[in-house]
Amino acid sequence: MKSIEESFFTSPAFQALTIGVPFCTYKLLFGLLAGRVGLEQSKDLLFVLSWLILAWALVDLLMNMIRVVYFLAGRPSPVEYCIIAQAGRLFHRPSLFLAIDTLVSFSIICFVLWSGWIAFLSQLESYLWNAATTLNLISISFVNIWMELRRKR
Repeated sequence: MKSIEESFFTSPAFQALTIGVPFCTYKLLFGLLAGRVGLEQSKDLLFVLSWLILAWALVDLLMNMIRVVYFLAGRPSPVEYCIIAQAGRLFHRPSLFLAIDTLVSFSIICFVLWSGWIAFLSQLESYLWNAATTLNLISISFVNIWMELRRKR
């Protein structure tokens, strides 16, 4: 059996597909919601901000897919999982900046839930939100189980 360090559960591909892609989904849906609310309430700044959020989410999604492709090709990726972590390379701390992106993503989730914006999702958007949540939470459970099974006693 492979060690946890070599496991698919800790690979860049698994992390990109089960953490990165769901976080991009939340960012994309947040951008759509911000645009929708901005239009409905005539808040031009919020509408403009929504386009920046959408662009950010799409770039992060592309970066995650690049990580998957490079992992499958057996090569180190030239990019991090997201724009914020990529900026962290300038400070030689991409993991710290990735953790900051995680905080931002969780903050987006909380904002959408607590603001009531979640109610403005269409049925398809709700399915995407729920799929992202399910994928993210179930994958965390698999990783925890795998780590416990691999733990030396």
